[in-house]
Amino acid sequence: MGLPEPHPGQPRRADLRVSDADRHAVADILREAAGEGRLDIDELEERIEETYKAKTYADLEPITQDLPVAGRPPVAPAAGAGAVPVVYGAGEANDSASAFLSNVERKGVWMVPQQLSVNAVLGDANIDLREAHYSAREVVISATSVLGSVKVTVPPNVHVIVEGNGVLGDFKEPSGKVPEELTADSPVVRVRGIAVLGDVTVKRRGPRPPKRTLKQHLGLE
Repeated sequence: MGLPEPHPGQPRRADLRVSDADRHAVADILREAAGEGRLDIDELEERIEETYKAKTYADLEPITQDLPVAGRPPVAPAAGAGAVPVVYGAGEANDSASAFLSNVERKGVWMVPQQLSVNAVLGDANIDLREAHYSAREVVISATSVLGSVKVTVPPNVHVIVEGNGVLGDFKEPSGKVPEELTADSPVVRVRGIAVLGDVTVKRRGPRPPKRTLKQHLGLE
């Protein structure tokens, strides 16, 4: 794998420390390979875990060595590029996630169906699309919240259309300016439904941070 020069004039060395942007770039390569069928979900999760544990470029190199894109250097994404590449694949046309007096969530690497029904009745539903793959360029999330909460988290490189209504409740769309990552070819997530004495909230967030080990949490490494 080609190695970038972190500072002008500094020689390329495999023992140099990697940045978060380098780790994200290698994770992008892995997700792209999984979308092409080169890695299964278990291999993808295992290699992504190794990526976020990497400390030097020498640690990163073996992770993509057997992939056709292994020659791509781990550099920070260019301006206007999404933090996670969009991957489309064959998935279910319809699926559902329901929380009745309980909690339900979809997060990590998963396939979003073309039609996803999310119901929260006296419960909480968390739908995180930051590492998700899509069954189609446009997917529809039908959210119903009754005395409950539905939270939909989307990455910066996704168009969001919110068409829901609140009845003594809140149906909130992302606030703030339009991200630079959006393009005409970006996927579309359409969120519709109703919030009755509850809330449905759609927010934009950057990439998920790497998981911390117990030793890291305790400051032992």
